[in-house]
Amino acid sequence: MSLPEDLDGLARTVIDGNRYMTLGTTEADHRPRLSPVYFTHVGYRTFYWVSSPLARHSENIAARPEIAIVIYDSSVPIGQGRAVYIDAEASVVPDDELPWRCAEAFAQVDPDAVAFQPRQLSGNADLRLYRADATGWEVHLPGRDPRNTTGIDTRRRVTL
Repeated sequence: MSLPEDLDGLARTVIDGNRYMTLGTTEADHRPRLSPVYFTHVGYRTFYWVSSPLARHSENIAARPEIAIVIYDSSVPIGQGRAVYIDAEASVVPDDELPWRCAEAFAQVDPDAVAFQPRQLSGNADLRLYRADATGWEVHLPGRDPRNTTGIDTRRRVTL
């Protein structure tokens, strides 16, 4: 993947180049819960995924909506890792918002992904549409990156 020079562009490249993100939610006893999910996004600010409301991460979101997200490519060679860390507020999409949220969330999906319709995510359906509204972004900057004068992997705040 060709990487842009500016860090905001780097964040956009990482997000656009990946299909899975790791949700970090908090258990009732304050332990972290990590869950990989297929995602779509709108403008790098709203992230969507489909999950069961009975999944532990969904229950955690219902009780504690502050989450963390990391998106990264685990296939790159050692020392070339790139990641985006996102702070966000998550929630289930209410039924009355499903028509426009589904249109937004599933406007562009991978060929093997399901472009869900509102009726599939409401009523007695087993799945629901979730969204996370980003409140902050950071990129991982490896120590080997020439923009990193410390030589130690670090995070840098970006604005998307």
